[in-house]
Amino acid sequence: MARAIAFLPFLLLIIPAAFAVDHTVGGNSGWTSGVVYTDWTSGLTFTTGDTLVFTYDATHQVDEVSAADYRSCNTANPINTDSSSPTTISLTTAGTRYFICPRSNHCAQGMKLAVTVTAGTTSPSPSPPSGTTPSPPSGGATPSPPSQTPRTPTTNRSPPPPASAAATLGGRSNFIVGSFFVFVAGLMMG
Repeated sequence: MARAIAFLPFLLLIIPAAFAVDHTVGGNSGWTSGVVYTDWTSGLTFTTGDTLVFTYDATHQVDEVSAADYRSCNTANPINTDSSSPTTISLTTAGTRYFICPRSNHCAQGMKLAVTVTAGTTSPSPSPPSGTTPSPPSGGATPSPPSQTPRTPTTNRSPPPPASAAATLGGRSNFIVGSFFVFVAGLMMG
């Protein structure tokens, strides 16, 4: 039993990391001219903890830029720049991030990427405060039910990752399931 309890913190630390996804920008084509990156991002969900992996040859580069510089393909004020492939960008905060290739008019030819990152986890909505049962009013009348029906808290659910994202987990989900069974077996034996 003590071993199973000692294993629990390890399991709790490894689970969130296993759900992060490495997105290879442009899929099999990579970061190159001729890819429509708005098509590539459609249907994908980018979440804090995920990474973008830009793979490209020596004729390209990755610059992170502001929204205004993205729209105008201004290459003069990059936030970050990298020219050594593969370039890995960690998506650590929610919001929209913008990337362009600053070389040879590539951005103006469509080599630019906007990624909207959502928060990795959402906290469940707090339960409404539990009220006490009101005492009946004097005179013996029965209290009437509340005029409003209690609402169940809703949470926004993002769509499941595409099949290619599941493959990106690289077997980590099998590790998690196996770890869970080892944990349960430890509880039963100890």
